[in-house]
Amino acid sequence: MILVVGGAGYIGSHTNKLLNQRGFKTVVFDNLVFGHRNFVKWGEFVLGDLNDKKQIRLCFEKYPIKAVMHFSAFAFVGESITDPYKYYQNNVVGTLNLLAVMKEFNVKHFIFSSTCATYGVPEKIPITEDHVQNPINPYGKSKLMIETILKDFDDAYNMKHVNLRYFNAAGADPDAEIGEWHTPETHLIPLILDVATGERENIKIFGTDYNTSDGTCVRDYIHVNDLASAHILVFEYLLSGGKSDSFNLGNGEGYSVKEVIEMARNITGKDIPVINWERRPGDPPNLVGSADKIKKTLGWEPKYAELNTIIKTAWNWHSSSRDVSRSL
Repeated sequence: MILVVGGAGYIGSHTNKLLNQRGFKTVVFDNLVFGHRNFVKWGEFVLGDLNDKKQIRLCFEKYPIKAVMHFSAFAFVGESITDPYKYYQNNVVGTLNLLAVMKEFNVKHFIFSSTCATYGVPEKIPITEDHVQNPINPYGKSKLMIETILKDFDDAYNMKHVNLRYFNAAGADPDAEIGEWHTPETHLIPLILDVATGERENIKIFGTDYNTSDGTCVRDYIHVNDLASAHILVFEYLLSGGKSDSFNLGNGEGYSVKEVIEMARNITGKDIPVINWERRPGDPPNLVGSADKIKKTLGWEPKYAELNTIIKTAWNWHSSSRDVSRSL
């Protein structure tokens, strides 16, 4: 059985669905602070918090857990700058509690949701896994701390792990059963779609004077189901005796904020008013990653690589099934 920590959240819920579709048994462990109970439509569910080691231990006592996929983290860059304690306590200490219980129960396989934020401001584009890691905000620092801890646990306890460094997760379940739903919402595509549905009046562009093609930040968008499929490949890799490693997950192509807004206008057929705003602290101008390593090592290939496909799946859920989900 696979423990999906944070499996009621955005990426965790999509991965949990795909795992069950592929025939794996799962149990979701989530405190529902940001996750949604009605997103756990597959597998078992345990309400619990990583800051309570007793709750984690009870979960391991009840279920025959063989591997852990860890999606649970606070992930708001701006908030991490204004309240770093919250991020180190939840992300780092909570993960240490989880690892301690895994050690007690001799669970040796750990798949970690890391982030491209561990790289900081890139020295080269596209970013490869050997790029220097120099995060510029506490969120990225907390993820890098965990990567360091995992290496030490491998060296000391032979606990094998894979760090998956996401670029910008986006899109929604093609079946529109689940999707991207954060409270508060800070991700660009769902914010844009909120404007398209009339839930927001406009979209703010944070910074128009970056050294990019049109002055706005450039990001590499990766469909959430492509992230989910990578987790399954990594799980099978570890079970077959694979060594600990790190892989980027991205499409290798960047789109500016203005380009994303324009594509959303074309897909939704809606006018999306824009307000130019000042830069946010902690935002690098350009984040585009190379996923060549995981493609060559594990044969991973994204199925939803085109930005228009990503936005279409997001719009399909955002404009229809999301209303039903929110009412439950």
